[in-house]
Amino acid sequence: MKKLKPIPRFKNEAEEDKFWSTHDTTEYFDINNSVINPSFPNLKLSTKTITIRVTQSLLDSLKMIANKKDVPYQSLVKIYLDEKVKEEFGR
Repeated sequence: MKKLKPIPRFKNEAEEDKFWSTHDTTEYFDINNSVINPSFPNLKLSTKTITIRVTQSLLDSLKMIANKKDVPYQSLVKIYLDEKVKEEFGR
């Protein structure tokens, strides 16, 4: 059995990405001893802040709906966007 190299510690995701794009993973992982269905219960999806311009009346309506549903209006907007995107890809 070949000796595996230790995986270095990375300062950030960009550094890790650069490392793995220039190194062979088989030198660091034993693929015969891998997990088939890994579980990541604490994994949080990366988010990106965006700016979007909407009319004041649309924003007021979103805030009223969000208030009625007891959710932050930004979360409601994300839910609506996610539903619409899934609908479009489902066609």
